[in-house]
Amino acid sequence: MKSNLPNLAGLRSGALSGDADLSFVPETRLGFWFLGTKVWTEHVLALTLDELETLIPQRKPSYPVILDAGCGQGNSFRLLIEHFKPERLFALDFEGKCVQRASIEAANQTTPVYVEQRDLSALALPDCSVDLIFCHQTFHHLTRQHMALQHFYRVLKPGGILLFAESTRFYIESWLIRVLFRHPWHSQRSAQEYLAMLREQGFVINSENVSLPYLWWSRPDLGALEFLGLRMRAQPEATLINLAAVKPR
Repeated sequence: MKSNLPNLAGLRSGALSGDADLSFVPETRLGFWFLGTKVWTEHVLALTLDELETLIPQRKPSYPVILDAGCGQGNSFRLLIEHFKPERLFALDFEGKCVQRASIEAANQTTPVYVEQRDLSALALPDCSVDLIFCHQTFHHLTRQHMALQHFYRVLKPGGILLFAESTRFYIESWLIRVLFRHPWHSQRSAQEYLAMLREQGFVINSENVSLPYLWWSRPDLGALEFLGLRMRAQPEATLINLAAVKPR
């Protein structure tokens, strides 16, 4: 279901801002293909959501309005609906070809999903209109991270949750990722730098709301040692950060 988000008043319509192309670095063709595979959906998205859910303080039975910030091809829609029972889901992405795929996926859901092409650093959603934001592997593509985060904070209701999952600088700057994917290199951050940025914005994040997993796909050997039954090398530095941040009441 593609829409101009009709149930939220005050939304701007029309084209992206003139300098919006500077705010996002798109994926390579290989990256776009991989993000549409079952491997990505089942072994990355699903596992990440399972963990993020355990990090939420005072978990509610449902979150009526969800924003999928950087929804990609829409593979997260079914998972978000199953986990959080929203009444409606708003999905934004910068890339037109992602929005096209996501719109098809949205039409297959029983819960209304409104897909829009939008720059996350120029959100037009009303203040305090969203219960939960899901932002998965999106920030390391953005060049205006602080502006996007300001908008996340603004549109969340007091007590609202930001589920934030990102690859860190250590992983993004590894040789394999440099060869296969495309990112704005100057925008990458360590796990501690992401935490500091979110807390500086005003989000509350306690230690029990943070996880630093070392999943197979973020390891230099892609999990080969563990697959062969050998001892896994120690994690040299955090490759991923998952967290649940709260906007104070």
